[in-house]
Amino acid sequence: MTHHPDDPPDYGRSAGAPDAPAPWSGVPVPAPRYGQYVHGQQSAHPGGAPRGGYDGAAPRRRRSPQRVGGMPVTWTLIGICVVMWGLQWLTSLFTPYSLTSILGYAPSLTDTQPWRMLTSGFVHAMPSPLHLLLNMYTLYLFGRMLEPLLGTWRMAVLFVVSVLGGSVGVLLLGNPWVLVIGASGGVFGLFGAMFVFMRHFKNNITPIAVLIAINLAFGFLVGGIAWQAHVGGLIAGGLVALAMLPGLRRRL
Repeated sequence: MTHHPDDPPDYGRSAGAPDAPAPWSGVPVPAPRYGQYVHGQQSAHPGGAPRGGYDGAAPRRRRSPQRVGGMPVTWTLIGICVVMWGLQWLTSLFTPYSLTSILGYAPSLTDTQPWRMLTSGFVHAMPSPLHLLLNMYTLYLFGRMLEPLLGTWRMAVLFVVSVLGGSVGVLLLGNPWVLVIGASGGVFGLFGAMFVFMRHFKNNITPIAVLIAINLAFGFLVGGIAWQAHVGGLIAGGLVALAMLPGLRRRL
């Protein structure tokens, strides 16, 4: 948001990520770094087919996951976040209000405004677009790998539950009076789901494990990043992926 002279600054640092190969190819997954931002320290009170041998006697191999669709949910999520960021700008320019404060989540507001646990995942730090761009780029990278595998409704459920899981992490471990914003909880849920799926399909899990470790450490070491949302989103995404495995086997 646009800061007034008396407002505390937003904090957070990010670094970009290289383009990503498909996770099933055996090529290492990229390691993007970014953060779920906290909005100062102020009070948050309301104001393929198997192969056989030449004689057909070879044992049947486990099928690899097939890409069976596009990524409309991923693009929709990106679009919502971009539109919301534009609305954050317009609201700050033409009204005395801030969508960051209106939609961000703080544990102290859970009883009276629980919807913030979800809406906080669709607003990002202002005025720089860096927070938004890095989150959306990472969402794109993992969305294009996961959504063709999962399908639309599974992808939507995975992201939304991961955002809520990130808010639960903040509720349990965060400062009750600090606003938390950003899609990082949802993106960490994609990390957790990717780990589960790669392990299930017998892929090398070292790249995704290293990526998760680096990004978790980044959240702990850099100020102004809500590592609690990262942990909550990661756990939620992994659990959702485990619950989806039976249906995913039938889908493939």
